[in-house]
Amino acid sequence: MTITPANAETFISVDVETAGPNPSQYSLLAIGACCVFNSEQIFYIELKPVSLSFRPEALESCSFSMEKLAEEGVDPAEAMQRFETWLQEALPAGQHPIFVGFNAPFDWMFVNDYFHRFLGHNPFGHAAIDIKSYYMGLAKVPWAETTMQFVGRRYLNQPALIHHALRDALDQGEIFRKLLLEAAGQQDESVL
Repeated sequence: MTITPANAETFISVDVETAGPNPSQYSLLAIGACCVFNSEQIFYIELKPVSLSFRPEALESCSFSMEKLAEEGVDPAEAMQRFETWLQEALPAGQHPIFVGFNAPFDWMFVNDYFHRFLGHNPFGHAAIDIKSYYMGLAKVPWAETTMQFVGRRYLNQPALIHHALRDALDQGEIFRKLLLEAAGQQDESVL
């Protein structure tokens, strides 16, 4: 497998921080994103909560204050418009964004919900790749061995993400680049 610029996709690593486990009850608090093959193209935004409901463990992991975000966060509609604008600017002409996440179902459900709720559409369409699932198939390991404890040690020399949306998106992008190289049997990233 060789990935060339002629492909019609651009992989976008996305990570979110939230106030709880689902978008119907809890707010999206931060979005971090980067182009997988151009990690200098980055996006980060902190959002104003749509409600003050939260799970204590969610806020402890990301160190956000709901009150501070209520005052200083960006309105969700504006935040999602900024994210869409960044995507349009980050994509080469004729390319489509492919959402890439580490445990993509979690991050995807918040991003998809907020795009539809506040903009009426999702610029990613229905395209998402879960790094954990990709790794499971490539490494031929059981699901229990797809956690960051295993994957992070192998590809980042660290066993965990830090729960900062941009930093985690960058780390996830690095993991996915290395997985694609491994799948292609290549060592040199310049051929991707």
